[in-house]
Amino acid sequence: MLLMHNVLLRILFLIPVIGYANDPFEEINREVWTFNEGVDNRIARPVAEFYDDVVPKSIQSSITNFFSNLDEIDNSINQLLQGKPVAAGNDFARFLVNTTFGFLGFFDVASIMGLEEHDEDFGQTLGVWGVPTGPYLMLPFYGPSSPRDLVGRPISGVLSGTFSIEESDVRLSITALDALETRARLLDVESLIVGDKYTFIRNSYLQYSEFEVQDGEEIEDDFTDDMDDFLLDD
Repeated sequence: MLLMHNVLLRILFLIPVIGYANDPFEEINREVWTFNEGVDNRIARPVAEFYDDVVPKSIQSSITNFFSNLDEIDNSINQLLQGKPVAAGNDFARFLVNTTFGFLGFFDVASIMGLEEHDEDFGQTLGVWGVPTGPYLMLPFYGPSSPRDLVGRPISGVLSGTFSIEESDVRLSITALDALETRARLLDVESLIVGDKYTFIRNSYLQYSEFEVQDGEEIEDDFTDDMDDFLLDD
């Protein structure tokens, strides 16, 4: 997940330089944000901190790899829908390699072989097709979103590996572990948030969504160019 970490850091450094807001429902969104913060402070963060303290980093890395591998089918199909067959082949090859030689994806053998990691979903595909993001939305429990991502999320959910699991209790357990693993990874970047937290998260989410749709090709800034060495060395 080094790719995701580096991209997130790039976006976080970009936010203070480029303003970004499409938030006509800010008053309601802030109320939902306050609710979510309360739930996070009381439940999600303490559980994530316990997980981070108790589970060895090597096992955490394997769990991250496992869930990344489940997303490769979603990545592959969306690459095709976006007109990128070479990238789709790369991502499907990653799934085959990591599922077989990486023991169901717990080890990222594909990256060692030079197969580049990507992060695609149907929300990004809609963006490539010209569907606008729409207004910023803060959803209870779920967090930052947009109308475009609300449409794309269920479709990507169908394309993910967890949806095909027939046993509901197993599927729910895996989904819960996925949420826990994601929350634990966010612990490392919370210290980078500056100023009003709601505004920072909103702007970073909207900018990150645009960054993903453009594959990072049309977002340029001298400040972030100067950060390349830092990101690559991290």
